[in-house]
Amino acid sequence: MNIVVLAGGLSPEREVSLTSGALIANALMKNGHRVLLLDVYLGAELIGDPLSHFRAEGEYHHTVSTEVPDLAALKAQSGNGEALIGHNVLAFCRAADVVFLAMHGGMGEDGRLQAWLDCNGIRYTGTGALGASLSMDKEISKILLRAAGIPTPDWIIVRPARETDAKTRILSEIGLPCVIKPCSCGSSVGVSIVESEDELTAALDLGAAWEDRLIVEKKIIGRELTVGILGGRALPPIEIIPKEGFYDYKNKYQGGCTLELCPAPLREDQTLKVQQATARAFEALHLDCYARIDYIMDENDIMWCLEANALPGMTPTSLLPQMAAEVGLDYGALCEEIIRLSLKK
Repeated sequence: MNIVVLAGGLSPEREVSLTSGALIANALMKNGHRVLLLDVYLGAELIGDPLSHFRAEGEYHHTVSTEVPDLAALKAQSGNGEALIGHNVLAFCRAADVVFLAMHGGMGEDGRLQAWLDCNGIRYTGTGALGASLSMDKEISKILLRAAGIPTPDWIIVRPARETDAKTRILSEIGLPCVIKPCSCGSSVGVSIVESEDELTAALDLGAAWEDRLIVEKKIIGRELTVGILGGRALPPIEIIPKEGFYDYKNKYQGGCTLELCPAPLREDQTLKVQQATARAFEALHLDCYARIDYIMDENDIMWCLEANALPGMTPTSLLPQMAAEVGLDYGALCEEIIRLSLKK
């Protein structure tokens, strides 16, 4: 097949997306496909037939840096401004048999890109616009999870730029310790764990640098678990143990910073419980094809669902490929299965 791998964009997770995209593109070429890795924001020059730009061999390279990308600098350098779709992206996508979405965050994971592709009659991988939108907004997803009977930590929404009493509300309605994060960012961008009142101002400032709506959750003490789901099948859970701090941007994407136990050392009943919760969350959020759901398991074996990832990372340190390997799917086979499931929609 001729496949466009869409990556990049204007999300804070841009670097993660480009790394996922390079690995996916390389795997698909090894599988015999002709592939074009395309930055959805920057686009590419188009000379002649779009298919002449697709590659059957070679290798793409990208590595996640330790810092969240400077999106303002990227916009200034590119000259594209606020235009989210780059030059000739539509022409290349129309020429492909399928578009593999290697997007993370922003328009790639909140449903806007999926809706644009739908409007242009372009087939793509992963969940549709509705599931992406519902799962990306942490407040909406928590409302739906709770309605489906899936435990999720208590929360409130604060808007620091509009509220003078945000800190007072947090202390009275949620208390400490708590977790503060932007409502629609991933990869732990803008996230703080607040243990004392003195840390509240810095945490609110950090979150507000990325988004004006922040979600403040009661911190659950326990073991951090994540479960992938592929074609309706819940995969083996992974337990995540950062060597220091919490599972932030650096610990997610820099090798050696986090211990990831796959499969997680759980009792059989604990594994079944978190896998069943994952299947219910997948349905409640209208997800499709594949996703990954994150949890904290407390001392009473309650699986507290934190959030859902409609387009899980596919970098060298990402979790979904590790889970797939446990059920016999190597990286290339996982990419093929994602395409197969997506084309069945």
